[in-house]
Amino acid sequence: MSNYVKDLMADVKAKNPVQPEFHQAVEEVVESLSIVLDKHPEYRAAKILERIIEPERVLMFRVPWVDEQGETHINRGFRIEMNSALGPYKGGLRFHPSVNLGILKFLAFEQVFKNSLTTLPMGGGKGGSDFDPKGKSDLKIMRFCQAFMAELFRYIGPNTDVPAGDIGVGGREIGYLFGMYKKLRNEFTGVLTGKGLNWGGSLIRPEATGYGTVYFGAEMLATKNDSYEGKTCLVSGSGNVAQYTVEKINQLGGKAVTLSDSSGYIYDEEGVNDEKLAYVMELKNVKRGRIKEYADKYKSAVYTPLDPKADHNPLWDHKADCAFPCATQNEINEKDAQNLLKNGVFLVSEGANMPTTLDGVKLFLDKKILYGPAKAANAGGVAVSGLEMSQNSMRVPWPREEVDGRLQQIMKNIHTTCKETAERFGTPGNYVNGANIGGFLKVADSMMDQGVV
Repeated sequence: MSNYVKDLMADVKAKNPVQPEFHQAVEEVVESLSIVLDKHPEYRAAKILERIIEPERVLMFRVPWVDEQGETHINRGFRIEMNSALGPYKGGLRFHPSVNLGILKFLAFEQVFKNSLTTLPMGGGKGGSDFDPKGKSDLKIMRFCQAFMAELFRYIGPNTDVPAGDIGVGGREIGYLFGMYKKLRNEFTGVLTGKGLNWGGSLIRPEATGYGTVYFGAEMLATKNDSYEGKTCLVSGSGNVAQYTVEKINQLGGKAVTLSDSSGYIYDEEGVNDEKLAYVMELKNVKRGRIKEYADKYKSAVYTPLDPKADHNPLWDHKADCAFPCATQNEINEKDAQNLLKNGVFLVSEGANMPTTLDGVKLFLDKKILYGPAKAANAGGVAVSGLEMSQNSMRVPWPREEVDGRLQQIMKNIHTTCKETAERFGTPGNYVNGANIGGFLKVADSMMDQGVV
């Protein structure tokens, strides 16, 4: 680690105490960028990286709301408007008890580079609340969403900041949020993405992150003249991203054998075929049930409850060829990475945001496996959000085939950018460097053009 990087990280940690996820995200990026900053001292002189690390605006507000029993609740709301050099702030809203300032800053920081890689005109942002939608009635969720938007609406707009969904924010929540925005502003605009198809949404948007993660993996495999045909795949999570990751793996000839939620995971050696996946979608999207019920229904599956005291996740300790972490941040630690490598996994494509710790990432890079970092591999979701914004601006919906074709091309382009950038800066095969540098250069050059603002 260069002295510049050490000094920068010391400054980041001093200014942003008790934000370990943000420190982790910044450290991973600045280590990659040291080779760029050595070649381009003008970026360092203009303090481009320091300016990217500091959010342009941080919004934090209370969200008081009343449930159907008349009880008053107070949650905390956030929006991090990180960087607008390339376009309006763009990034999801996360509703989960773990949400805090540090987690949202890490997500917003990652989003800047991810959005840059898509080549679409989008800046980076992120937001959310410590509200937990799990197990709550539709009425409770509607009342919370309306109260949340009653404050957020002042700061967003189709040309300013365009939120989307994330963990805990699906089509239902986007609908309630959009309805309140429309009422308060008295206008129908493309202010949110992930909308329903009847009112401005895009085909393929629900599938986009999962499909894109698998497409990125396919591009990595193609560099070795390989494909998913006959490959065994480990997938974590069981929400939107995981569901469509499994669907696309099945379509491309692979076999997914695991799924999980916050209570545990299932291992189905026969594979989660299309019929079983349809059951998971009904279980999770409609019944809001737990993944344990999969093992009750399908006797080929074994359910393992989560052990919070364990130093590793047994989901990553099965024989397989490919792994798709699609649950949450830091779900693969160093021991999990060792287990994946021991069990024959040679491709990891990240569907969640920063699901691998820095020690785990270093192991993957040292072993030179095909490792697609989140900011590249899971950019399909925001890419189709960008396409939804384009359709809203033109008031024209595109057919499914067109959106899927554009998504495939965007993921192919992201892969090419990462691969060629890594080679250009002397680290061939290192998709982490390729993604970080490729995303940074476009933002940095735009910021240089626009002056110190």
